[in-house]
Amino acid sequence: MNITSFLHATVIAGTPLLFATLGEILTEKVGNLNLGVEGMMLLGSIFGFIVGYSTGSPLLALLAAMIAGAFGAFVYSVLTVSLRANQVVTGLTLAIFGSGIASLVGQKVVGKVVPENIKEFFAPKFIPGLGNIPFIGEIFFRQDVFVYLSYIVTILVGIYIYKTKWGLNLRAVGENPQASDAMSINVTAYKYLNILFGGALAGLGGAYLSLVYVPAWQENVTAGRGWIAVALVIFAAWNPYKAIIGAYLFGGLDIIGFRISNAFISPYFLSMLPYLVTIIVLVMVSFRKSKKNSPPKALGVAYFREER
Repeated sequence: MNITSFLHATVIAGTPLLFATLGEILTEKVGNLNLGVEGMMLLGSIFGFIVGYSTGSPLLALLAAMIAGAFGAFVYSVLTVSLRANQVVTGLTLAIFGSGIASLVGQKVVGKVVPENIKEFFAPKFIPGLGNIPFIGEIFFRQDVFVYLSYIVTILVGIYIYKTKWGLNLRAVGENPQASDAMSINVTAYKYLNILFGGALAGLGGAYLSLVYVPAWQENVTAGRGWIAVALVIFAAWNPYKAIIGAYLFGGLDIIGFRISNAFISPYFLSMLPYLVTIIVLVMVSFRKSKKNSPPKALGVAYFREER
Protein backbone atom coordinates (compact mmCIF):
# COMPACT_ATOMS: atom_id res chain seq x y z
CA MET A 1 0.00 0.00 0.00
CA ASN A 2 1.42 3.37 -1.06
CA ILE A 3 1.34 5.51 2.09
CA THR A 4 1.21 8.84 0.22
CA SER A 5 -1.77 7.85 -1.93
CA PHE A 6 -3.49 6.38 1.14
CA LEU A 7 -3.09 9.63 3.11
CA HIS A 8 -4.25 11.60 0.07
CA ALA A 9 -7.42 9.48 -0.01
CA THR A 10 -7.76 9.83 3.77
CA VAL A 11 -8.09 13.61 3.43
CA ILE A 12 -10.83 13.12 0.85
CA ALA A 13 -12.71 10.61 3.00
CA GLY A 14 -12.40 12.82 6.07
CA THR A 15 -13.67 16.01 4.44
CA PRO A 16 -17.44 15.35 4.84
CA LEU A 17 -16.79 14.38 8.46
CA LEU A 18 -14.86 17.61 8.99
CA PHE A 19 -17.66 19.84 7.70
CA ALA A 20 -20.25 18.02 9.84
CA THR A 21 -18.03 18.09 12.93
CA LEU A 22 -17.34 21.82 12.60
CA GLY A 23 -21.07 22.46 12.32
CA GLU A 24 -21.81 20.42 15.43
CA ILE A 25 -19.01 22.15 17.35
CA LEU A 26 -20.67 25.52 16.69
CA THR A 27 -24.04 24.11 17.76
CA GLU A 28 -22.74 22.59 20.97
CA LYS A 29 -20.57 25.59 21.82
CA VAL A 30 -23.74 27.66 21.99
CA GLY A 31 -25.29 25.13 24.38
CA ASN A 32 -27.43 22.92 22.12
CA LEU A 33 -26.91 19.21 21.54
CA ASN A 34 -28.12 18.34 18.05
CA LEU A 35 -28.05 14.62 17.31
CA GLY A 36 -29.67 15.23 13.92
CA VAL A 37 -26.39 15.72 12.04
CA GLU A 38 -27.05 12.63 9.93
CA GLY A 39 -30.41 14.04 8.87
CA MET A 40 -28.98 17.45 7.95
CA MET A 41 -26.19 15.79 5.96
CA LEU A 42 -28.76 13.75 4.03
CA LEU A 43 -30.86 16.86 3.35
CA GLY A 44 -27.81 18.70 2.02
CA SER A 45 -26.78 15.66 0.03
CA ILE A 46 -30.07 15.10 -1.81
CA PHE A 47 -30.99 18.72 -2.47
CA GLY A 48 -27.44 19.63 -3.47
CA PHE A 49 -27.44 16.71 -5.89
CA ILE A 50 -30.87 17.47 -7.35
CA VAL A 51 -30.08 21.14 -7.93
CA GLY A 52 -26.67 20.26 -9.38
CA TYR A 53 -28.14 17.54 -11.60
CA SER A 54 -30.99 19.81 -12.80
CA THR A 55 -29.08 23.05 -13.35
CA GLY A 56 -25.51 21.90 -13.95
CA SER A 57 -24.35 24.71 -11.64
CA PRO A 58 -21.92 23.68 -8.88
CA LEU A 59 -22.42 26.96 -7.01
CA LEU A 60 -26.20 26.58 -6.96
CA ALA A 61 -25.74 22.99 -5.81
CA LEU A 62 -23.59 24.14 -2.88
CA LEU A 63 -26.07 26.88 -2.01
CA ALA A 64 -28.98 24.43 -2.10
CA ALA A 65 -27.09 22.00 0.13
CA MET A 66 -26.36 24.72 2.69
CA ILE A 67 -29.97 25.94 2.66
CA ALA A 68 -31.28 22.39 3.07
CA GLY A 69 -28.98 21.69 6.00
CA ALA A 70 -29.83 25.05 7.55
CA PHE A 71 -33.54 24.32 7.11
CA GLY A 72 -33.18 21.14 9.16
CA ALA A 73 -31.29 23.14 11.79
CA PHE A 74 -34.01 25.81 11.73
CA VAL A 75 -36.71 23.25 12.51
CA TYR A 76 -34.54 21.98 15.36
CA SER A 77 -33.96 25.56 16.59
CA VAL A 78 -37.64 26.44 16.68
CA LEU A 79 -38.43 23.33 18.69
CA THR A 80 -35.50 23.49 21.14
CA VAL A 81 -34.76 27.21 21.47
CA SER A 82 -38.19 28.81 21.11
CA LEU A 83 -40.41 25.95 22.32
CA ARG A 84 -37.78 24.41 24.65
CA ALA A 85 -38.40 20.85 23.50
CA ASN A 86 -36.06 18.07 24.62
CA GLN A 87 -32.87 18.46 22.57
CA VAL A 88 -31.97 14.77 22.41
CA VAL A 89 -35.42 13.68 21.23
CA THR A 90 -35.63 16.55 18.74
CA GLY A 91 -32.21 15.72 17.30
CA LEU A 92 -33.09 12.06 16.88
CA THR A 93 -36.36 13.08 15.20
CA LEU A 94 -34.43 15.35 12.83
CA ALA A 95 -32.15 12.45 11.88
CA ILE A 96 -35.17 10.31 11.00
CA PHE A 97 -36.88 13.22 9.24
CA GLY A 98 -33.83 13.96 7.07
CA SER A 99 -33.42 10.29 6.17
CA GLY A 100 -37.08 9.99 5.20
CA ILE A 101 -37.09 13.16 3.10
CA ALA A 102 -33.90 12.10 1.31
CA SER A 103 -35.35 8.69 0.49
CA LEU A 104 -38.64 10.16 -0.70
CA VAL A 105 -37.20 12.97 -2.82
CA GLY A 106 -34.30 10.86 -4.09
CA GLN A 107 -36.43 8.04 -5.52
CA LYS A 108 -36.46 9.52 -9.01
CA VAL A 109 -32.70 10.17 -9.15
CA VAL A 110 -31.33 6.93 -7.72
CA GLY A 111 -28.35 5.93 -9.85
CA LYS A 112 -28.18 9.29 -11.65
CA VAL A 113 -24.69 10.69 -12.12
CA VAL A 114 -23.44 14.22 -11.55
CA PRO A 115 -23.08 16.26 -14.80
CA GLU A 116 -19.61 16.42 -16.32
CA ASN A 117 -19.18 20.16 -15.81
CA ILE A 118 -19.73 19.75 -12.06
CA LYS A 119 -17.21 16.90 -12.01
CA GLU A 120 -14.72 19.16 -13.78
CA PHE A 121 -15.39 22.03 -11.37
CA PHE A 122 -14.68 19.78 -8.38
CA ALA A 123 -11.78 17.94 -10.02
CA PRO A 124 -8.46 18.00 -8.10
CA LYS A 125 -6.59 21.29 -8.47
CA PHE A 126 -2.84 21.63 -8.13
CA ILE A 127 -1.72 24.61 -6.01
CA PRO A 128 1.56 25.97 -7.40
CA GLY A 129 4.35 26.01 -4.86
CA LEU A 130 2.47 24.25 -2.08
CA GLY A 131 1.71 21.30 -4.32
CA ASN A 132 5.42 20.84 -4.99
CA ILE A 133 6.29 20.27 -1.33
CA PRO A 134 7.50 16.68 -0.99
CA PHE A 135 5.00 14.35 0.67
CA ILE A 136 2.91 17.15 2.27
CA GLY A 137 2.10 18.78 -1.06
CA GLU A 138 0.78 15.60 -2.64
CA ILE A 139 -1.39 14.82 0.36
CA PHE A 140 -2.92 18.22 1.11
CA PHE A 141 -2.45 20.50 -1.91
CA ARG A 142 -3.44 18.35 -4.87
CA GLN A 143 -7.04 18.09 -3.80
CA ASP A 144 -10.43 19.31 -5.01
CA VAL A 145 -12.08 22.65 -4.27
CA PHE A 146 -14.21 21.17 -1.49
CA VAL A 147 -11.14 20.04 0.43
CA TYR A 148 -9.51 23.47 0.14
CA LEU A 149 -12.79 25.00 1.32
CA SER A 150 -12.70 22.74 4.39
CA TYR A 151 -9.22 24.09 5.29
CA ILE A 152 -10.51 27.66 5.06
CA VAL A 153 -13.68 26.94 7.02
CA THR A 154 -11.71 25.22 9.81
CA ILE A 155 -9.42 28.24 10.19
CA LEU A 156 -12.31 30.70 10.06
CA VAL A 157 -14.34 28.76 12.65
CA GLY A 158 -11.28 28.62 14.92
CA ILE A 159 -10.67 32.36 14.58
CA TYR A 160 -14.36 33.07 15.15
CA ILE A 161 -14.56 31.00 18.35
CA TYR A 162 -11.26 31.98 19.95
CA LYS A 163 -10.25 35.36 18.53
CA THR A 164 -13.39 37.47 18.15
CA LYS A 165 -15.87 39.21 20.43
CA TRP A 166 -18.71 37.20 18.85
CA GLY A 167 -16.86 33.98 19.62
CA LEU A 168 -16.44 35.05 23.24
CA ASN A 169 -20.17 35.74 23.43
CA LEU A 170 -20.83 32.36 21.79
CA ARG A 171 -18.82 30.56 24.47
CA ALA A 172 -20.44 32.63 27.22
CA VAL A 173 -23.91 31.62 26.02
CA GLY A 174 -22.90 27.97 26.01
CA GLU A 175 -21.43 28.17 29.49
CA ASN A 176 -23.98 30.37 31.25
CA PRO A 177 -26.91 31.78 29.23
CA GLN A 178 -28.39 33.47 32.31
CA ALA A 179 -25.23 35.52 32.92
CA SER A 180 -24.91 36.22 29.19
CA ASP A 181 -28.46 37.53 29.08
CA ALA A 182 -27.75 39.75 32.07
CA MET A 183 -24.80 41.20 30.10
CA SER A 184 -27.19 42.16 27.25
CA ILE A 185 -26.09 39.33 24.95
CA ASN A 186 -29.01 38.21 22.81
CA VAL A 187 -28.97 34.52 23.77
CA THR A 188 -31.76 33.51 21.39
CA ALA A 189 -30.11 35.22 18.41
CA TYR A 190 -26.74 33.60 19.12
CA LYS A 191 -28.35 30.19 19.43
CA TYR A 192 -30.34 30.51 16.20
CA LEU A 193 -27.47 31.90 14.12
CA ASN A 194 -24.88 29.35 15.22
CA ILE A 195 -27.24 26.38 15.01
CA LEU A 196 -28.27 27.45 11.50
CA PHE A 197 -24.67 27.88 10.39
CA GLY A 198 -23.86 24.51 11.91
CA GLY A 199 -26.66 22.96 9.88
CA ALA A 200 -25.38 24.64 6.72
CA LEU A 201 -21.94 23.10 7.28
CA ALA A 202 -23.50 19.67 7.82
CA GLY A 203 -25.36 20.17 4.53
CA LEU A 204 -22.06 20.92 2.81
CA GLY A 205 -20.62 17.70 4.22
CA GLY A 206 -23.53 15.79 2.75
CA ALA A 207 -23.19 17.54 -0.60
CA TYR A 208 -19.55 16.49 -0.81
CA LEU A 209 -20.61 12.87 -0.69
CA SER A 210 -23.18 13.06 -3.49
CA LEU A 211 -21.41 15.62 -5.71
CA VAL A 212 -17.75 14.63 -5.37
CA TYR A 213 -17.07 11.53 -3.31
CA VAL A 214 -19.49 9.13 -5.06
CA PRO A 215 -20.47 11.22 -7.34
CA ALA A 216 -24.05 10.04 -7.86
CA TRP A 217 -27.16 9.65 -5.79
CA GLN A 218 -27.66 6.47 -3.82
CA GLU A 219 -29.75 5.58 -0.80
CA ASN A 220 -28.16 6.32 2.58
CA VAL A 221 -25.13 7.95 0.98
CA THR A 222 -23.96 9.26 4.35
CA ALA A 223 -23.73 5.71 5.81
CA GLY A 224 -23.73 6.87 9.43
CA ARG A 225 -21.11 9.59 9.06
CA GLY A 226 -23.35 12.06 10.87
CA TRP A 227 -23.26 9.92 14.00
CA ILE A 228 -19.49 9.65 13.78
CA ALA A 229 -19.33 13.45 13.51
CA VAL A 230 -21.22 13.77 16.80
CA ALA A 231 -18.63 11.53 18.46
CA LEU A 232 -15.80 13.45 16.81
CA VAL A 233 -16.92 16.63 18.58
CA ILE A 234 -16.16 14.91 21.88
CA PHE A 235 -12.93 13.44 20.49
CA ALA A 236 -11.83 16.93 19.42
CA ALA A 237 -12.80 18.43 22.80
CA TRP A 238 -14.99 21.01 21.01
CA ASN A 239 -11.89 22.41 19.28
CA PRO A 240 -12.14 22.98 15.49
CA TYR A 241 -8.39 22.55 14.99
CA LYS A 242 -8.41 19.15 16.69
CA ALA A 243 -11.47 18.24 14.63
CA ILE A 244 -9.41 18.19 11.45
CA ILE A 245 -7.14 15.52 12.96
CA GLY A 246 -10.08 13.41 14.12
CA ALA A 247 -11.88 13.71 10.78
CA TYR A 248 -8.86 12.49 8.83
CA LEU A 249 -8.23 9.69 11.31
CA PHE A 250 -11.75 8.36 10.91
CA GLY A 251 -11.62 9.03 7.17
CA GLY A 252 -8.62 6.73 6.99
CA LEU A 253 -10.45 4.04 8.96
CA ASP A 254 -13.35 4.36 6.54
CA ILE A 255 -11.27 3.57 3.45
CA ILE A 256 -8.71 1.18 4.89
CA GLY A 257 -10.79 -1.79 3.77
CA PHE A 258 -10.35 -0.72 0.15
CA ARG A 259 -6.58 -0.50 0.57
CA ILE A 260 -5.90 -3.73 2.42
CA SER A 261 -6.32 -7.07 0.70
CA ASN A 262 -5.68 -9.69 3.34
CA ALA A 263 -7.45 -13.03 3.47
CA PHE A 264 -6.96 -13.17 7.25
CA ILE A 265 -8.94 -9.96 7.90
CA SER A 266 -12.67 -10.07 7.31
CA PRO A 267 -13.95 -7.27 5.04
CA TYR A 268 -16.94 -7.00 7.38
CA PHE A 269 -14.61 -6.29 10.28
CA LEU A 270 -12.87 -3.57 8.27
CA SER A 271 -16.24 -2.02 7.39
CA MET A 272 -17.14 -2.06 11.07
CA LEU A 273 -13.83 -0.52 12.15
CA PRO A 274 -14.79 3.20 12.08
CA TYR A 275 -17.83 2.57 14.26
CA LEU A 276 -15.92 0.29 16.62
CA VAL A 277 -13.20 2.91 17.06
CA THR A 278 -15.90 5.53 17.66
CA ILE A 279 -17.16 3.51 20.63
CA ILE A 280 -13.63 3.00 21.93
CA VAL A 281 -12.88 6.73 21.64
CA LEU A 282 -16.04 7.65 23.55
CA VAL A 283 -15.12 5.24 26.33
CA MET A 284 -11.56 6.61 26.51
CA VAL A 285 -12.74 10.23 26.52
CA SER A 286 -15.16 9.47 29.35
CA PHE A 287 -12.14 8.67 31.56
CA ARG A 288 -10.18 11.74 30.40
CA LYS A 289 -12.06 14.27 32.47
CA SER A 290 -10.55 17.73 32.75
CA LYS A 291 -11.76 21.31 32.61
CA LYS A 292 -10.03 21.81 29.27
CA ASN A 293 -11.80 18.85 27.65
CA SER A 294 -15.20 19.33 29.28
CA PRO A 295 -18.31 20.27 27.29
CA PRO A 296 -20.04 23.65 27.65
CA LYS A 297 -21.76 23.71 31.05
CA ALA A 298 -25.18 24.59 29.64
CA LEU A 299 -25.02 21.96 26.87
CA GLY A 300 -28.40 20.29 26.43
CA VAL A 301 -30.16 22.58 28.89
CA ALA A 302 -33.09 24.62 27.54
CA TYR A 303 -32.94 28.31 28.46
CA PHE A 304 -36.08 30.21 29.47
CA ARG A 305 -35.44 33.88 30.12
CA GLU A 306 -38.21 34.26 32.68
CA GLU A 307 -36.51 31.65 34.91
CA ARG A 308 -33.46 33.86 35.52
